[in-house]
Amino acid sequence: MTFPVHGAYGAGYSSSVGGGAHFIPEIWSGKLLVKFYPATVFGAIANTDYEGEISSMGDKVIIRTTPSITIRDYEIGATLTTEKPQSVPIELLIDKGKYFSFKCDDIDKYQADIKLLDDWSTDASEQMKIAVDTGVLTAIWNLSTANNKGAAAGQISGDIPLGTAGAPRALTAANAMDAIVDLGTVLDEQNIPETGRWLVMPAKAAGLIKKSELRDASLTGDGTSVLRNGRIGMVDRFEIYISNNLPRNVSAGTNSVMLAGHPSALTFASQMTNMETLRAESTFGDIVRGLNVYGFNVLKPEAMATLLYDI
Repeated sequence: MTFPVHGAYGAGYSSSVGGGAHFIPEIWSGKLLVKFYPATVFGAIANTDYEGEISSMGDKVIIRTTPSITIRDYEIGATLTTEKPQSVPIELLIDKGKYFSFKCDDIDKYQADIKLLDDWSTDASEQMKIAVDTGVLTAIWNLSTANNKGAAAGQISGDIPLGTAGAPRALTAANAMDAIVDLGTVLDEQNIPETGRWLVMPAKAAGLIKKSELRDASLTGDGTSVLRNGRIGMVDRFEIYISNNLPRNVSAGTNSVMLAGHPSALTFASQMTNMETLRAESTFGDIVRGLNVYGFNVLKPEAMATLLYDI
């Protein structure tokens, strides 16, 4: 039996009591991915250039790297040296997955076409974001190249203190801006493009930035102080992102991690490969479940820099 629904969700939407799933897998997959990427940190700091078609866990994406061409001095009459550039492929393995599975009773189905679908897809994408963000940031924080971390960072200078596990850099409101500038310098010495640079920091570190000289709106280029609008925005060519999913207490004496870089450093690929509804065996309702498979890889460790600090 079907009947029109009235009230908070509007009129004209029908529901079938006792059968018929209202959750359409394709719609769910689309809604989840649309909501998923903008909510994540890695969606902003990584590139998805190689996402392609992913059908299941275990798939591989082969990435062909750009070789470095040697520039030589020219001499009149000298024989030219010709090289054959070698592109070393990198594999992006889709070897990780996250899933959800929940029950929707028939009595609630009349809401599913409008409100319930939006609400649950928003929450599912948010919970997926936290799980995947934490996994990605935990895996990559220490994969910066050796010259972009440690007590003597800097490809050229070799004396920029970015902290070590045993001796993290002390961070205060007075010197927080210095730390950001040092991270920028480390990337400058690796000739990393300035456009698109990002910086991820925990909320407490962001609080120090807001207490720093950035309280003066003129220093950020904004019309309103960061203490009034709560937005840090762009600092020394970095777009600042706040995330509580960064590793904490990575070792004795180290409070947390601050990670800087460029989208060329990290690649990420994700796909909702399974989205389905099943009739529940023990109640009148449907089970909705979905599987998101993904993989990531640091392609250019020289395009990331790691700061270990203590507050």
